[in-house]
Amino acid sequence: MNDAQVRALLLVEDDRRLSEMLTELLGEEGYKVTIAADGHTALHMGLTRDFDILVVDRMLPAIEGVDLVGRLRSRGIITPVLLLTARGTVDDRIEGLDAGADDYLTKPFEVTELLARLRALLRRHTETATMIRLNNGVLDLPNRCVIPDGSSVEIELSGRETRLLHMLAAHPRQVFTRDELLAEVFDDAENPGAVDTYVHYLRRKLGRRAIRTVHGVGYRMGSL
Repeated sequence: MNDAQVRALLLVEDDRRLSEMLTELLGEEGYKVTIAADGHTALHMGLTRDFDILVVDRMLPAIEGVDLVGRLRSRGIITPVLLLTARGTVDDRIEGLDAGADDYLTKPFEVTELLARLRALLRRHTETATMIRLNNGVLDLPNRCVIPDGSSVEIELSGRETRLLHMLAAHPRQVFTRDELLAEVFDDAENPGAVDTYVHYLRRKLGRRAIRTVHGVGYRMGSL
């Protein structure tokens, strides 16, 4: 991976030696690794920080791995999850997958296989992610609309509105400058004012709190 492809990875593992080894190896592959040594810490991180992928050990203190994955999924977290376990029976794999894990790797494993599975998960997630969870609703990318929680009414968006909201919603705690949004969303527009215009359009449709202004910097995701 090059610098433009650095992926934020949450490693949930209570074996200190294994987590240190994996952190070093994954770092060499371009991942930015954050470690959580128990399920409670991992749950907090998974709900409050942005990660591209999660690697979760099944046997964890506080909240075990399958329960952790289930809780994250129930809160709308769609980040791909690779579950690690020393228990490789069919029933164990089914339980993990049913809880919301995307893949399953049995210990001991080859690091090359782990890396290959991570690449595959990231690739599939990028190709198939068509519904993006918002704080109080869902962004339906193919149909260019927002469906607020508790409502069947779709709020239609234009193509640019959809791309702008997608950019912000995919990184809900990141603040984007106008120049960054202009380059990513409005590639054929030269005027930075286009960003402000489409932020205004989205706020008019979704409410003023949908996008937050960070004064002197730019914009970040808000709440519907």
